[in-house]
Amino acid sequence: MPELKARFLECIPRTPSVESFRFKLPEKFDFLPGQFSQLMFDTAHRDNKELNKYLSFSCAPGKEYVEVTKRLSASIFSQKLKGLKPGDEVLFKTPLGTCVFKEGYKKIAFLIGGIGITPVISIIEYIVSGGLDTDVCLVYSNRTDEDIAFKKELDAWRSAHANIKVSYVVTECEPKDHTCIFGRIDKDLLEGHLCDMSERTIFIFGPPRMVEAMSNVCLEMGCAKENMKTENFIGY
Repeated sequence: MPELKARFLECIPRTPSVESFRFKLPEKFDFLPGQFSQLMFDTAHRDNKELNKYLSFSCAPGKEYVEVTKRLSASIFSQKLKGLKPGDEVLFKTPLGTCVFKEGYKKIAFLIGGIGITPVISIIEYIVSGGLDTDVCLVYSNRTDEDIAFKKELDAWRSAHANIKVSYVVTECEPKDHTCIFGRIDKDLLEGHLCDMSERTIFIFGPPRMVEAMSNVCLEMGCAKENMKTENFIGY
């Protein structure tokens, strides 16, 4: 897998705890929408899981930069990211992952929780920028409406494109935004918002327990296992 040194450009706040980080790569670089990269701060010890972590691309391919996004914590890796200054270099091992969008997909759905939204942004931005007519339905769950990352971008896309539908789900309290749904992603909710799930290629990104739960709901609704594309976010 190629390794490239990327030069840090800037960070963009997405929520109080989520930030995006943009980098400039030294050469033309291609990846598929939905793929991810390993960012390595400890190149002398490649198996250092504290300083070398996997992050999904949160932008479409073909831009002048690449972007990754993380929910920041007190971890050493998060602090390294926050401490980057413009011009600092980070080693990228990339691209990785096979849970990707293909232009042959005519109808797709995303069942997403929290930071699992990052590869979804890459895919939807690719669809929008390419003028594709893929029918997109996103169900995106967070604890509160303040935790919804990329809401500005998602709202703009669904307003401008009839083929993009977005449903926000909030689990912990009644949302301030009346367009959000209070509850959890389950069979009843999906039957109300994704009645044609069996016709779609379904992407599920997130922690293993969430991926397993959403996969079981899809199977319960009669979705074919071969139409479900899953990616577990481990050690995120």
